[in-house]
Amino acid sequence: MNRVQPDRRARARVGARAFTLIEVIVIVLILGVLAALIAPRLIQRVGQSKRSVAESNAASLTTAMKLFIADHGQPESGATIAVLWERPGNIEEAAWEPYVSSAEQLIDPWGNQFVLRIPGEKNTFDFDIVSFGADGKPGGEGENADIIKP
Repeated sequence: MNRVQPDRRARARVGARAFTLIEVIVIVLILGVLAALIAPRLIQRVGQSKRSVAESNAASLTTAMKLFIADHGQPESGATIAVLWERPGNIEEAAWEPYVSSAEQLIDPWGNQFVLRIPGEKNTFDFDIVSFGADGKPGGEGENADIIKP
């Protein structure tokens, strides 16, 4: 009989450590409610941070374009933002050095290339650096709104 007694105690201890089905359901419901409340705010923050990065990158490209114009004059009509990375045909190779450290700097946080507008719509005498936002289309609101620098 002594052997039966310890087995019962061991089983009782193992059973006491487990969760009941009700406790598991309550925990899952609490996690679901928390996720439903937190996820939209988190997604909104990600969108805001991408927009901030795009504005900062567009401002950096504006500075690089101003340096390009000071060194080589206004780019040819129809030029793209790639003139900051790839040597235009009218500039001698000896006089060329890229104005950005990599071609990836010409891409906005949503994977679209920044747009160079000459003459600009916002800055009509010079140029605009534009990102069309998350949707990649002109116009929009919030995360889809255009970013135009300078």
